[in-house]
Amino acid sequence: MTIIIVTMAERFEIIYAPLTKLHLRAIESNHYSLIRHEIENQLLIEPDVETRNRKPLKRPIPFGATWEIRFGPRNRFRVFYRVNRGEKRVEVLAIGKKEGNRLFAGGEEIEI
Repeated sequence: MTIIIVTMAERFEIIYAPLTKLHLRAIESNHYSLIRHEIENQLLIEPDVETRNRKPLKRPIPFGATWEIRFGPRNRFRVFYRVNRGEKRVEVLAIGKKEGNRLFAGGEEIEI
């Protein structure tokens, strides 16, 4: 007889910085549900485990984020965040859109 043990992964709380509202206003509203879905899908469980489209930043960006996820058509959307493992909390600090080799959040270019 084989016994399979399934453990429930711990879920993280997602907190949005107030500035992310301004960032979203600069993105077409038809993408909002995709952005919300991807944030919840990728950050509720194991937000600090590197994947193909989720990785730690080599250096923090101006918002203080230490992680990034990318998704959407041609991976043009970026969400920058930091993880507080002790409090089981993910702080979404910036939401941006990549246009060519440039990244914008709230209509302003971000240096990454």
